[in-house]
Amino acid sequence: MSRLRLGINVDHVATLRQARGTAYPDPVEAALLCAGAGADSITIHLREDRRHIQPDDVRRLQKRSPVPVNLEMAVTDEMVAFACRVKPRYACLVPEKREELTTEGGLDVASLQASVAVACRRLQKAGIEVSLFIDPSPAQLKAALAVGVPHLEIHTGRYADTRGRQRDAELKRIVAFAAAAADAGFEVHAGHGLTCDNVGSIASIRQIVELNIGHSIIARAVFVGLPAAVAEMRQAMTAARGA
Repeated sequence: MSRLRLGINVDHVATLRQARGTAYPDPVEAALLCAGAGADSITIHLREDRRHIQPDDVRRLQKRSPVPVNLEMAVTDEMVAFACRVKPRYACLVPEKREELTTEGGLDVASLQASVAVACRRLQKAGIEVSLFIDPSPAQLKAALAVGVPHLEIHTGRYADTRGRQRDAELKRIVAFAAAAADAGFEVHAGHGLTCDNVGSIASIRQIVELNIGHSIIARAVFVGLPAAVAEMRQAMTAARGA
């Protein structure tokens, strides 16, 4: 199988910074360390409530990152306009609720198809490649096809949060969805809740070409440092992928 790309989300470096209102730790510095350790791209989520990443972080990262920047964003006029000004390489449209601790589930493209389609057209007109972060559901795949984007990212949170037969059933859904999405012409990505302990089953799905992982890598880095944490995740992915 082809080499699996690794995108690293550095949001929670900014979470630590915002806890004290200091200038450190800098998520841009963290992104540069991740890139130097082998990350293929850097993901950041500029939330409406600005709980971690700030607009200036996005602008600085876009200027300094040696690897592509993937901006996770809600489907709002404010965020689309910001992305069109900054022009990251990628934009991933995600659901967003202020009260959630982290993104809960995929974007309901089927219910929001008209507004998602408008946002995607605006982003693509600005030269940004768009991805939709969705649950592995046939209804969402059908809606994504109608919207017309090149990439889909499978929400793996339910797989990560379950065990035993529930996890087996969720993995089966992801495997079937990845095959259907690839057959439909999408480049397939996946992410959310992935750790070195559970990444193997997802990494071994041949249709998936990219994993986006953040929290577990940043958490591990507290103990071993970012380069070592990136290397550990890469090793786990490679062991499962064989490439």
